[in-house]
Amino acid sequence: MGLYGKHGKMLILAFADSQTAERGGELEAAAAIEVLINPEAYTVEYQIKFSESGQGHGTSGKQLKYECTEPADMSFEFLFDSTGIIDDKPRVSVADDIKNFRKVLVDYQGDSHEPRHFKLAWGDTIFIGRVTAVSITYKLFNSDGTPIRATAKVTFKSSIEEEKRAAKEAKKSPDLTHVRKVKAGDTLPQLCFEIYGDPKYYLQVAGANELTNFRQLTPGMDLLFPPIAKTAPVS
Repeated sequence: MGLYGKHGKMLILAFADSQTAERGGELEAAAAIEVLINPEAYTVEYQIKFSESGQGHGTSGKQLKYECTEPADMSFEFLFDSTGIIDDKPRVSVADDIKNFRKVLVDYQGDSHEPRHFKLAWGDTIFIGRVTAVSITYKLFNSDGTPIRATAKVTFKSSIEEEKRAAKEAKKSPDLTHVRKVKAGDTLPQLCFEIYGDPKYYLQVAGANELTNFRQLTPGMDLLFPPIAKTAPVS
């Protein structure tokens, strides 16, 4: 079996960490679930974080300042059915299927001390993330109340290694190392202001990048902005 299940069905692969999830396939997975039916649809949600900055010059109120774009959330709904109508394998209940599903996606793992990381493989679509929510709805029952059909809505948050995420978002903080790709019109003092909140660090950044002329930045070049310890102002 390749990167997806039989007949093109989605495969949910579980891994102990994000690095293994990025590189690994079914052979490296700690557990795997092949869905009964591929989802009819899925939802992708992006959250953009802003903070309120101080009152701008000539304005009468606070302004929203961009902080970062959160990793995407993807929500899928998976079907469980024990009637045998779909897979020609009638079973008494969906209870065992749900139990195994929850065990793989939700349960705490003793070896890594946290729930697993997942790779969702479906055709050419590959998504790596963590489960943030699982909601199970039971929809069909036998006469004695035994559930024989259910759906599980699962939300995954995209996993990005922290150092890659920091560089990608260029999140403002003097305590983190950032990488910025220079755009036309960028100046070193302006970039220092965006990252450190003060343009005066441009000489240190020029030195860290071995720039002979900090006034001439080439669009497309990568600049490293190292952590800079600030000295508290003298009262």
